[in-house]
Amino acid sequence: MAREKKMPKLAAALIRGGQSAPQQQPVNQQKAAPPSQPQQGSTGPAASGGAGVPPLLLQKGYDVLGVIGEGTFGRVYLARHGSYPGRFLALKHMKPLLKEYEGVCATGLREVMLLKALQHPNIISLISMHMHVQDLSLCLAFPYAETDLYEVIKYHRERGSAMLHHVFKSAMYQLLAGVAYLHENWVLHRDLKPSNILLEQGRLKIADFGLARSVRQPLEPLWNNGVVVTIWYRAPELLLDARHYTGAIDVWAVGCIMGELMQLRPLFQGEERKGSQDVFQDSQLHKIFAALGQPETQSPWPDVVHLRHWRDDTGGCRQRNPEHGSLNLKQHLWENSPLLRSFPKPDPVLDLLLSMLSLDPGTRITAAKALQHEWFRQEPLPSPDSVFAGQHGRQAPAYPQRAMRPY
Repeated sequence: MAREKKMPKLAAALIRGGQSAPQQQPVNQQKAAPPSQPQQGSTGPAASGGAGVPPLLLQKGYDVLGVIGEGTFGRVYLARHGSYPGRFLALKHMKPLLKEYEGVCATGLREVMLLKALQHPNIISLISMHMHVQDLSLCLAFPYAETDLYEVIKYHRERGSAMLHHVFKSAMYQLLAGVAYLHENWVLHRDLKPSNILLEQGRLKIADFGLARSVRQPLEPLWNNGVVVTIWYRAPELLLDARHYTGAIDVWAVGCIMGELMQLRPLFQGEERKGSQDVFQDSQLHKIFAALGQPETQSPWPDVVHLRHWRDDTGGCRQRNPEHGSLNLKQHLWENSPLLRSFPKPDPVLDLLLSMLSLDPGTRITAAKALQHEWFRQEPLPSPDSVFAGQHGRQAPAYPQRAMRPY
């Protein structure tokens, strides 16, 4: 992680109100339907203000249109507010904790603190935060983002088409720019995946900081934070129970996302052992070792001997498997990625990808150095403003917006 900048001073945890994020310029793409109109296959919004809307949102004067996301934390609602005329908002409502003595959701407060301190074009903007004084539930208000990389991948996979060069390159450049900014400010995201990478009026935005962590002491151990990063994007040092890790875990996730954008399927799609709170996942490690080789014997990683699961040979992970190293990742991508085959010079693309997927986190490229890679200096040049800003009249398709359903 870079050391040039100090971690910005974090704002107070409880914030009343907030100010609007700066307006983005419209992108040069086909206009999508307004979010108030349901996409094909959606049942459309229910009447605003009806049953099912958290009381906190009604108290704060939001006109709730429907649900656009849901998770263990709660729901994300599409809404409008009189204070922001002409704008749609995404409201992340976090469920109140089941036990009163647990107090306010620590994950939500951490997300608020970080987002109030971080200001970057490729980081989602927090407009305001509200807290219910009785049940201590939280609501975070963000600008509405029309789609995300998960939907972009799904769009191309269903049509059997590849992303346009400038869209792919601009998305990777903006993603790396956002990650580099986080690392320069001593923040690890720890949950980068396509569904957490939004596109707001054409500009890429890193979102969902529920697992993010500020690291003001570089040697601070993080192993007691529990399982982090969704399994398909989890770095090998995490799978082997590293007691300390760095921004290299985010770079690994970016590499996995890059590979997924290329072949339109997860790069390392292991089977997760359900119900396990242990970071060790043998199927995921096997997928990684099959593509990149086994540490010590096939892929240099001197410090792997200090990782608990490797040292203890958990699940037989140290045993030489004939399938380890059997999958030539370059050849696999060449055969399964029409996008890669369409590049006049595919070698720089693969070089950047493999530099982010080094098994050894100590040799993995940093996000800041990745931005200086030769691939980003080749035509078509990436756009720092909009992934849809094509050159010579080339435009991206009008990607479908996130589906909305009644609350």
